[in-house]
Amino acid sequence: MGKTIAEKILSDHSGQDLRAGDIAVCDVDFCFGQDGTSSIIIDSFKKLGVKQAFDKSKFYMIIDHSAPSPNIGVSTIHKKMRDFAKLLDVGMYDIGCGVCHQLVPQKGHVTCGDLVLGADSHTCTYGAINVFSTGVGSTDLAITLASGKNWFRVPETIKVIVTGKLPKGVYSKDVILCIIKDIGSNGATYKAVEFYGDTISAMSVDARFTISNMAVEIGAKIGIMEADAKVLKWVAEHSTKEPNPVKADLNARYVAVKKYDVSKLSPQVAKPHAVDNVSNVEELSGVKIDQAFLGTCTNGRLEDLEIAATILKGKPVHPDVRFVIAPASKEIFLQASKKGLVETFVKSGCSVLGPGCGPCVGTHNGVLADGEVAISTANRNFKGRMGNPNSFIYLASPATVAASALAGRIADPREFKKRL
Repeated sequence: MGKTIAEKILSDHSGQDLRAGDIAVCDVDFCFGQDGTSSIIIDSFKKLGVKQAFDKSKFYMIIDHSAPSPNIGVSTIHKKMRDFAKLLDVGMYDIGCGVCHQLVPQKGHVTCGDLVLGADSHTCTYGAINVFSTGVGSTDLAITLASGKNWFRVPETIKVIVTGKLPKGVYSKDVILCIIKDIGSNGATYKAVEFYGDTISAMSVDARFTISNMAVEIGAKIGIMEADAKVLKWVAEHSTKEPNPVKADLNARYVAVKKYDVSKLSPQVAKPHAVDNVSNVEELSGVKIDQAFLGTCTNGRLEDLEIAATILKGKPVHPDVRFVIAPASKEIFLQASKKGLVETFVKSGCSVLGPGCGPCVGTHNGVLADGEVAISTANRNFKGRMGNPNSFIYLASPATVAASALAGRIADPREFKKRL
């Protein structure tokens, strides 16, 4: 019997012939923490009595969730991170650099075939470039920082095949919301998910990141894709590390195979307060909104900003709506500026933030008032996610969010002639 991608990568990093269900200690290629998790990483690392990182080039800390700091408590954590980075002489991305899940691949820290741990649940994002990347707790991350290793139970794998040309106004975010609705929020718990099909092949790497990013919303350990020519080109442009592409064997064993034809898919919207509570946009056209948000590790990349700008150009945001935009990295912000996207956003009445997580986590920017409704390109809409448990969050693609910001209600981007 052949092997899945997960079985192969974990075997390569353990020196053992591993199969689903096996437990092994594996070498980790890169690990990181962000400002919501690094304080515990630092405390746990110090308790180990270790004086240095296993490899100072393979660990970074990123300040992105509350950047810039909104209060004294967070400022204290940020200072703690900066001091620790200097003490261990390890890498640090400070405020304004961007979101961890954009920076880690964009800055070339990971490549095809790597094993990566992050103290953040959406570390699964890098599966789009053929990386076994997964989120762990801060104490587990501290162990890896000290030893360069961690233990893994090899996950079983679900194969997802997506076919069909995407209709106009429908994007990768709509595809993954459709899949999440079908599989359910716990339908792939501790499973690996491999994504295939001509729909995936036709997507840009930016669009694929959106798919892998939300694999954790069905409970998956990883959401991984093979490294085709697009991926290898993208990796070569961003990293000097030698890629080691990993493919599943034709006779690999899967616990399930799921097939989706998206050729007639409508734009999808996740309703409060669960990511798998998904409807077609047509069913929600009367829902008024107070705030729109474009950004996050799910949809803050250049392609996402371009999609929104195409719909917004020359039109004003609805007077009752606040439209907040946060590019996923400094480099994306600069590219968006050069392309005139930032000017389009500002002229339409949007508020453009510095690179970072923005309103997604609910610690500072864009906190909602009681009863307010937001539509967001983020990956979660749980109660309190944007800072207020008495508000309501809908999730959608950049196109649907931009269309809704103009209409003052949840709107179908297919209503707009100008769209990508």
